[in-house]
Amino acid sequence: MDVLIHLFVALHIIGIAALLGGFLTQMKAMGQGTARFVPGMLHGALTMLVTGVALVGLNEADHHPVNTIKIGVKLALLIVILGLVYVKRDEERVEKPLFALVGALTMANIFIAVLWA
Repeated sequence: MDVLIHLFVALHIIGIAALLGGFLTQMKAMGQGTARFVPGMLHGALTMLVTGVALVGLNEADHHPVNTIKIGVKLALLIVILGLVYVKRDEERVEKPLFALVGALTMANIFIAVLWA
């Protein structure tokens, strides 16, 4: 079971890398007002959602303690990110504040995962 959990953790990290990487590649465009949500951002957010749910289930099945409040906060942030990226995915330009919000929520999700004990 531990190997499976570690596999899903790796896939979860790949998802966050795709989401954050897509944001970081558009930073220069955001400064010019031409930033857009790239497909990798949507795929990364979806990967995070699927692997995160799987991780909670696997940890519960293996009788590991799960901090449900932390998971709930992370899930709420991810749903907002996913909603924004999904709705605005076909637009040529995304407003700076909206694009910056997705980046800030993504980084907040990372910090919550790492720092919340």
